[in-house]
Amino acid sequence: MPRVHVCSLSRIGATVAQTGASHLVTLINIGTPVERPVSIPEERHLFLGFNDILEPMDGMTAPAVEHVEQLLDFVDGWKGDKPIVVHCFAGISRSTAAAFITVCALRPERDEAEIASLIRAGSPSATPNLRLVRFADELLGRRGRMVRAIEEIGRGHDAFEGHPFALPLDP
Repeated sequence: MPRVHVCSLSRIGATVAQTGASHLVTLINIGTPVERPVSIPEERHLFLGFNDILEPMDGMTAPAVEHVEQLLDFVDGWKGDKPIVVHCFAGISRSTAAAFITVCALRPERDEAEIASLIRAGSPSATPNLRLVRFADELLGRRGRMVRAIEEIGRGHDAFEGHPFALPLDP
């Protein structure tokens, strides 16, 4: 069954190895060193550089609609025959938003609230970046349902690093 695995920067090597992932998505601050596992070819690694913020701030790069468009284009090319790993620095905000967006994009018939509930069940600390979700909601024509689903699960428990978890593409 195709799965989207979510983890922190410190766990990408182990998560890619354990899952046999074919694709990797990095959502992290520009300039943060990220070592791509050798099993992931460069063309199957998407690096999106921005800060984990909800509103533009001086000296920081806010998530932008272009970042979500790049994510959507990249996951559209993923065949789902092997897992994909999505990570950010802590595995709590940017990566959980990207995993949610990925499942919503690739399975438009799935209920947003059900997907969000799976995120909460898989990660008590998950707090998907709402700015990314808002852009995706609009791009995917979900009419606010993605935003409402993430607002309903609320902020996750405080944590320095989230525990890796997986979202199935299919129920």
